[in-house]
Amino acid sequence: MKKFLYLWVFVMAVGCSNDDGPPPPPEGATLLFPLESSECTTGVSINEDLSQVTFEWMPAKNVDLFTLTVINLNTNTPQAITSASTSVALSIEKGAPFSWSVTSSNNRSDISATSDNWLFYNAGSQTTYAPFPAQVITPKPGSTVLMNSTNEVVLKWLGGDVEDNIVQYEVFFSEQNPPTESLTLTNEIEERTVSVISETTYYWKIITTDNEGNTSDSGVFDFKVL
Repeated sequence: MKKFLYLWVFVMAVGCSNDDGPPPPPEGATLLFPLESSECTTGVSINEDLSQVTFEWMPAKNVDLFTLTVINLNTNTPQAITSASTSVALSIEKGAPFSWSVTSSNNRSDISATSDNWLFYNAGSQTTYAPFPAQVITPKPGSTVLMNSTNEVVLKWLGGDVEDNIVQYEVFFSEQNPPTESLTLTNEIEERTVSVISETTYYWKIITTDNEGNTSDSGVFDFKVL
């Protein structure tokens, strides 16, 4: 009986020592091309409106599949395609601003990892480009937030421009949709503190202007204050 017990303990110990634990999560991809805040001129023309651009990123560990997501920032229309490769060719609109990112996943884990989000213009016939529509950092669209001790919330965003010549952000903020109150800032400031009231929903957007008078509209975002 003791021999059997010792054998059982030995088998269990060996079994436990071979337990590898949960599968390793996938790593996030490092983006390569199109470059951040750039004009992409390498696309292959398909017709008057479209060109085919090849998106590229670095290999990442523990990844079975990559999902490329490309968003037309003029229309907020996304395209997504999944591939085991580290490059994907996609047909996109000429002369339009885009954001792109890559999500890594594997078949052994429920966890995924997302790369940085890069902006670029797909080359068109124009010789000058409007700024990229400002990207919201906080509050996240549709979120519920706490105001600080002085009944304020900080609005933060990220601007960008191929030619690096932004001169002004104009923030519209109010309880109405679309927002009506205008708050003008210089190009060096990408945040604004606003007074708020609890249990209220607010709407805001950002108009970005460059030194040639080109503008872009971020679209309207909303958040609720507890």
